[in-house]
Amino acid sequence: MNVFRHQQQSIYESLCRNLIPDHENLLWEPWLREVDAVLEDEELIELVHQALGRRRKQSGTRGRKSTPSEVVLRLMVLKHLRDWSYEVLEREVRANLVYRQFTRIGMEKVPDAKTILRLANTLGPETIRKIHERVQVLAGKEKVARGKKMRVDTTVVETNIHYPTDSSIMGDAARVITRTIKKIQHEVGGAVGTFRNRMRSVGRRVIEIARTSRSRTVQGQSRMRTLYEKLIGTTRTVVREAARVLTRAKAQVATMADPIRRAVAEQLIAETERMSCLADRVIAQTKARVMDGDTHFEGKLVSVFEPETEIIRKGKASKPTEFGKMIKVQEAENQLITDYEVYEERPADTELLLPAIEKHREQFGQVPELVAADAGFYSAENERGATKAGVKKVSIPNRRTRSPARVKHQRERWFKRSQRWRVGCEGRISVLKRRHGLERCRNKGPNGMERWVGLGVIANNLIVIGNHRAKKRK
Repeated sequence: MNVFRHQQQSIYESLCRNLIPDHENLLWEPWLREVDAVLEDEELIELVHQALGRRRKQSGTRGRKSTPSEVVLRLMVLKHLRDWSYEVLEREVRANLVYRQFTRIGMEKVPDAKTILRLANTLGPETIRKIHERVQVLAGKEKVARGKKMRVDTTVVETNIHYPTDSSIMGDAARVITRTIKKIQHEVGGAVGTFRNRMRSVGRRVIEIARTSRSRTVQGQSRMRTLYEKLIGTTRTVVREAARVLTRAKAQVATMADPIRRAVAEQLIAETERMSCLADRVIAQTKARVMDGDTHFEGKLVSVFEPETEIIRKGKASKPTEFGKMIKVQEAENQLITDYEVYEERPADTELLLPAIEKHREQFGQVPELVAADAGFYSAENERGATKAGVKKVSIPNRRTRSPARVKHQRERWFKRSQRWRVGCEGRISVLKRRHGLERCRNKGPNGMERWVGLGVIANNLIVIGNHRAKKRK
């Protein structure tokens, strides 16, 4: 049964007051104390409470009491404020009086890491988006940003995968299929037939390919082709034998009396079918790349665990190729992130500027006086559209022109000053990655990526609001 918050907080407070007379000043950072006050907002807790109530049909009225909605909200915020794993979050909250008070756990038992993870997965992208919007409203009440300025940039949040090679991806697919088939045999019984474990052969081929890939000689490339042919053949055999086992398993599952075991077996069968389809895709792209020489195979798969991962090249010298999803980060004054977006497919930066201005208008009731972005956002249509929308100053450099008038325009003092302010967006992205975990998404799937990015943005904005309130108090 879902509950709003723990009761009898006074017991904890009185215990701290008796044992630690100055507990109010114990390791409380000024901004953290202000964030604690912001999270008292009832609407924020209500959003989490509604999401937790959708876990089961009767979660709101039946069953034992779950972790309170207020505690779930604060645990998620604290995790991304500190960029901790779930295990570290559990350990730190259990051992620290400040974090026990901040999360409103008090003298209650701290949820274990797996419980926190399951609760976090209940908060879908829609709930995280609503929490972000509510934080924006609270920031508006505090007058953190007035909407006079706007800057926008894009970056890549990597998915949690290893560096992809065709051989390693085929090895992953074969390993998962083999492992899942063994589980199906355990659940259904020996009537599904035998399945030979070929992972020793697959593993050897993967290692040999990795070693041979270092050679640039003609003999090395010829051996590479031979090894890939063997790996493709073995992987095909694994997929073919798995299909035969699944055909028999489906007939056996239909006659199973135990509904729980039947549900488990059906889930395993569905997972094997999904992985077999991914294995076929990997085999097709490997044949095209290695055998046919087509290095620009469309729709290349880079992971069987995160199949939605994109290959993105943004021209960085330190990291020319990134594997993940592109996101947009939009800011107003005082480093407040007003909007974020995770894109299913990478769009051109030029397509994002005018929608960002319109989003700014929806949030602040007016277009910004100044819009700043890097050269990737420049187009004559964007500049005209922003001016037509009412933006007085559009600071987007055009690197491809040698027009004397344009060069003079970009050398004006206000333009240069705006570009210096625009660079802060790159710094904010760096903070999101270093401080709030957006360097690499640890959640799975598209929904997990949106939830991860949203929580990182919310954590950043709460710190901004906390610093603003603490500065005003001084």
